[in-house]
Amino acid sequence: MTPLWIFEFGFCSRRTNSAKLLCFGLTALVFALSLPAEAQQTGKVPRLGYVSVRGASSQAPVLEGFRQGLRELGYTEGKNIIIEYRFAEGRRELLPSMVSELILLKVDVIVSGGAGPTRAAKQATSTIPIVFAQDLDPIGNKFVASLARPGGNVTGLSTLQVDLAGKRLELLKEVVPKVFHVAVIGSSTSADNARQLKETEVAAAALGLRVRFLDMRNPKDIEPTFNSLLEPRADGLSVLTNSFERPNRQYIVHLASKFRLPAVYFGPSLVEDGGLMSYGVNDADLYRRAAVFVDKILKGAKPSELPVEQPTKFDLVINLRAAKQIGLTVPQSVLARADKVIK
Repeated sequence: MTPLWIFEFGFCSRRTNSAKLLCFGLTALVFALSLPAEAQQTGKVPRLGYVSVRGASSQAPVLEGFRQGLRELGYTEGKNIIIEYRFAEGRRELLPSMVSELILLKVDVIVSGGAGPTRAAKQATSTIPIVFAQDLDPIGNKFVASLARPGGNVTGLSTLQVDLAGKRLELLKEVVPKVFHVAVIGSSTSADNARQLKETEVAAAALGLRVRFLDMRNPKDIEPTFNSLLEPRADGLSVLTNSFERPNRQYIVHLASKFRLPAVYFGPSLVEDGGLMSYGVNDADLYRRAAVFVDKILKGAKPSELPVEQPTKFDLVINLRAAKQIGLTVPQSVLARADKVIK
């Protein structure tokens, strides 16, 4: 479309000399007034940095949740917002250099997918805003001073996994009414696991269950841990959140099936890998809500003034194939409440 001022210029050129001066003056004013709108249209496109310790394929579902959140707020990736992705593919030692790359790119906000990336980002910059899409314990990890008043340049969403440990035990009891001796797998090196274990013990006492904590500090402990379940024989298993990479978690699922142990896990990926059931936070929803933090920060809000938010959506996932393999029938009352059933 031809700008208005060009039409005005042609119109003015046909006037008398005195009229030309007035006409050209008005044209200059129209041109000047049009500059702010044009400048706004050609303004800087926000650039985000996303960093994860995991691989791109495993992050696809949660990243789609993040993009959905951005779309709901009017952002279209590649058009009015740019996202620089960095995936460590399980190599935690790469996180600092990846964050450094994002800083050199002068990203406006760093979005982190987990404690490792958040820690690397926080150590690298105190000025660029950081939004963690999910974190088990942001206060314990010293990312924020408090949930209500984060302080500093970091804020985001907590997964609140500790409070869910007892709920998982209740579900296990409901699916396996005769369960009594429950093995609980976790790591003593994780402060979060210690809190989850305490919550599990409280729930166990209320349900009349006996729990036995099995410490797995590294992958080589997995098989010996399961062998120890034979004497005395456990009749149920609860797996706490841990830092093991996916291949090791898959091995845990495999051994639980081999030992015919009804098991409840913390995330749906383990159920998709063959586990019996999981109850936990809907991670894709957390990432969708992380986009809201990004939007507020791009519009001028300070991370220190944005309270850390808790999850609001939880998923129960059940694998009927896994149940069949261990000779278990899942009650219809539980299946009716499931968000996803794998048949």
